[in-house]
Amino acid sequence: MQACVCAVLCAALAWPCAFAHDLITAQSAEQFLEQIQREQRVLDSNAAAPERAKSSVVLGRLLDEIKELLNRDIASHGQPQGLATLYLLQALRERGVALEVSTRLRRYPANVAYYRTALQLDANGPAATEARVRLLQGHFYDSFDQDPLKPRHQTGVQLEEQIRHGEALLRHPVPEPDGEEVRFILAVHYLQAAAAAADSGTRSAYAARARESIARFKARYPDSLRVAALDVLGENVRR
Repeated sequence: MQACVCAVLCAALAWPCAFAHDLITAQSAEQFLEQIQREQRVLDSNAAAPERAKSSVVLGRLLDEIKELLNRDIASHGQPQGLATLYLLQALRERGVALEVSTRLRRYPANVAYYRTALQLDANGPAATEARVRLLQGHFYDSFDQDPLKPRHQTGVQLEEQIRHGEALLRHPVPEPDGEEVRFILAVHYLQAAAAAADSGTRSAYAARARESIARFKARYPDSLRVAALDVLGENVRR
C-alpha cells in the first residue's frame, strides 16, 4: 500500500515545500526583520487580546514564509545558502525567534507555537480561524514522512487536538482553497484515529466518521486531486 500512497500523495497533497518564493536577499531579509519586530512589539504590549492574537498569527505566518525559503535551500543545497540568509538567521536568533532545523524532519518545521498563542489569547476572535487553519496544516505536514496513516511521534493528545481544531473550522466559513485542505486533513485524522484506536468500538466510531467525511469531501470537491488520495487512504476503513 505504501508505494501506492506515495504515488498518489505526491500529486494530491499541497506539500509546504511546493510554494514558490524568491530567494532571500538583503532587502527581503530587512523587510522580514522590520515586520517581525513590529508584530513582536504588539504581542509583547498591553494591547487588547484580539490585537495581540492577530500579531501572533502574523508573526507565525512570517516565520513560516522564511521557513519555506530555508527548506528550499535545504532541498537544493543541503543547507541554507547565502550571506543574506545567514544574516537573517542570526538576526532572528538575537530577537528571540530563532528558527531551528528539526533533526527528525531534516528541515525547518512549521512555527505552530504562535498559532497556539493566538488561540490562547482569543479563541473565538477574528484571528482564530487563520490560527486554527495554519496550526492544522503545520502539524499535519510535519507529522509524517510519506504515508499520513503512519505519523511519526504524534501522540493521542495531539491527534485529539487536531480533530477538535478541524471540527471547529467546519462550523465557520473557511475561504478556499483552505476549506478544501481543512476537510482533507480532518478526514485523514479520522482515519489515523481509527487506525490507532485501542478498542473495536472506538475504531468503528472513527471509521464511520472517516467514511462520512470522505463522502462529503468527494461530493463537495469531485475534481480535486485529493479525492484519489482519500480513495487510497480510505481502504484502511472499508469492510
